[in-house]
Amino acid sequence: MNSEKLSHKAGFVNIVGNPNVGKSTLMNQLVGERISIATFKAQTTRHRIMGIVNTPEMQIVFSDTPGVLKPNYKLQESMLAFSESALQDADVLLYVTDVVENPEKNMDFLEKVQKLDLPVILLINKIDELASETSSTSQTRLTSIVEKWHGLLPKAEILPISAKNKFGVDMLLKRIQELLPESPAYFDKDQLTDKPARFFVSEIIREKILLYYDKEIPYSVEVSVERFKEDDKHIHINAVIYVERDSQKGIIIGHQGVALKKVSTEARKSLEKFFDKAIYLEIFVKVDKDWRSSDRELEHFGYNLD
Repeated sequence: MNSEKLSHKAGFVNIVGNPNVGKSTLMNQLVGERISIATFKAQTTRHRIMGIVNTPEMQIVFSDTPGVLKPNYKLQESMLAFSESALQDADVLLYVTDVVENPEKNMDFLEKVQKLDLPVILLINKIDELASETSSTSQTRLTSIVEKWHGLLPKAEILPISAKNKFGVDMLLKRIQELLPESPAYFDKDQLTDKPARFFVSEIIREKILLYYDKEIPYSVEVSVERFKEDDKHIHINAVIYVERDSQKGIIIGHQGVALKKVSTEARKSLEKFFDKAIYLEIFVKVDKDWRSSDRELEHFGYNLD
């Protein structure tokens, strides 16, 4: 019995990096489920989101984090704190960059990664974007990128990947399994994430807002689920979209409510796919002035760390 327990591996694999390098896309590929919002816009992930992969011999607890940035208001301070906390409790750290990012961007955070005494895998994502170049040119560029990163993180393993095309993802999973410590499982073996159902409702609605609105609107919005009532076949959901200004409320609703109706319809379709049940969704819009800079409101929305 004891030898069976000792042969089990488990650990926390935390994904960090700058905004818009593909962390959430990678997380979803690794977990095999749509856990994190993945859109073309930067600063999509605001929370630290766990996705859990289970086999009889192993449990990997992946953690997607907000992109590292210089904070301009309290919400971004909280997002940076989530990212920095991921450096403290990782068994393996995945640092994600891509083929166009300046390796010396956000050196303050990178210096903290340099000092870590744990396995770090540096992932150069989006190598599919080099495909339009000639073979020799793309190889030269990739070699140059690898050399720059090797100078900055000499102890890190470096792996080129394309999270979108799933290139290199299986190889990465295999390497993570090799690096995991022997340990019993941290979560129940049938558990997929540490987040409750309401969290994914708000994230899916927020994803639609990111997709359908421009400029500052998506970043001024928060979503709160006020009602989540579930039976065997249906889920009844009431959600509130909070904005900071009356003008933003008008933009979210749109002329004769058309914009809000589009968000509601698309969110309902995604929610039905996510929960595999019929969804009855009502969305309201309210103004909560300067919520991104309010400690009380950020705590209410689940951003402030203890």
